[in-house]
Amino acid sequence: MIYGPSVFEIKTDAASTDVADSADLFDEDAFAVNDRVVPGYTTMRYVPWGSDNMLPYRLLRTLGSDEVLSQNLFFNVLTAYGAGLSYVDRSTDKQTEDPEIDDFFFGNSLKEFALEQATDMKHFFFSVAVLILSRDGRQIVQIRHKDASFCRFEKADAKGRINHVFYAQWRKPGTLSKKNVECIQLLDQRDPLGHLRVLMGKQPGDDGITEPRTTVRKFAVLMKFPTPGQRYYPVPYYTAIFRGDWYDIKRLIGKGKKAKIRNHAAVRYQVEIHRDYWEHIIAEEGLTDELEIKKRIAKEKQNIKDFVTGVENSGKVWITGYYIDPNGNEQCMVRIKVVDTKKEGGDWAEDTQEASNMMCYGTNIHPNLVGATPGKSQTNNSGSDKRELFTLKQSLETAFHDLQLKVHELVIRYNGWQQKVKPSVPLVLLTTLDKKTDAKKIQRDGSTSDADE
Repeated sequence: MIYGPSVFEIKTDAASTDVADSADLFDEDAFAVNDRVVPGYTTMRYVPWGSDNMLPYRLLRTLGSDEVLSQNLFFNVLTAYGAGLSYVDRSTDKQTEDPEIDDFFFGNSLKEFALEQATDMKHFFFSVAVLILSRDGRQIVQIRHKDASFCRFEKADAKGRINHVFYAQWRKPGTLSKKNVECIQLLDQRDPLGHLRVLMGKQPGDDGITEPRTTVRKFAVLMKFPTPGQRYYPVPYYTAIFRGDWYDIKRLIGKGKKAKIRNHAAVRYQVEIHRDYWEHIIAEEGLTDELEIKKRIAKEKQNIKDFVTGVENSGKVWITGYYIDPNGNEQCMVRIKVVDTKKEGGDWAEDTQEASNMMCYGTNIHPNLVGATPGKSQTNNSGSDKRELFTLKQSLETAFHDLQLKVHELVIRYNGWQQKVKPSVPLVLLTTLDKKTDAKKIQRDGSTSDADE
């Protein structure tokens, strides 16, 4: 797990640039952290997320500190969203026109809800949705997203079941009380629909009795992508980036370039002036007062600066004298040399590209899809290759789509709509120009439609 500061200790001066080892963010002992009492609920205990319960916030800050990682996660969210959630008619595979279902879909802003769920799935590998039932418990009337970073799970009971989710502003633990810690009953992870039906008296429980078990009308549903060894909070696979070296290498390159640019004086011209030049000006103008001599020398220096800089001076000619000394060497009064101003830090360009490519590899994105391979290099694939890469990327989102649709399938079945509609997150398939359309939507059953329908 990740712990410790995500804002690395950085010391930058003219001599050195130091970035802390990101591997220090991980503490294997944090996997066995002790549960804690829920603020305001003395008889309930929750499992902290990380050794100090601040892991998700540090993780988000760490991701946000790297432009490649943050954009890669953004790209992953967009591909998980696909062509957008819809409740499609089972007979036509088009957005349902049933008034009741249509009102539920738009009344709960389910497209925005799907984007929120995809964001949490890609950042934390789990998401939490809350179902709100009617007073009589017959229908699910509202569905809401709960930001995963503010969710904590109750310690599992003797049967290994997590029964509650606690939603609060965990960034400020000292201010938490029963008033601002929301306790939500969590439906069974394996069979949330059956659990809800038993609670509402729609089907018999393990005791064979069919009767309502609770007056509660708000329940949480957990969608979790499994990762090995994690009972409560998954550890996303992309976090391997922080255990390796390339995250640190990329940061070192950036800090090194910044320090070099900051401490490098970009001088365009070097002007060499013979000491006799000043004596010649002073004698020619008949100056004797020491203050006047200093002012005249300062003015001449400014005249030289003005001459060698500025676009308006381009093409001008400056005539200065020179002489031959007794040794036969040419002695110029004024010599102007152009200083080499080639771009600094170019020796790290390939390392920057390699580090960016490793970030893409760690987040499961081909570099050509997000522009990490610039220019016309041999690895910058053609448009056809990019189209195939995008299609492959979309097809790999199936597992996440299945998890995202879990709560929608529950709603549809509980409300008795399963004969009318089904939830769908179509994939976006880019096409060639001869197809007379830019893209097509691919339904889960293989049917297609134009993306602009």
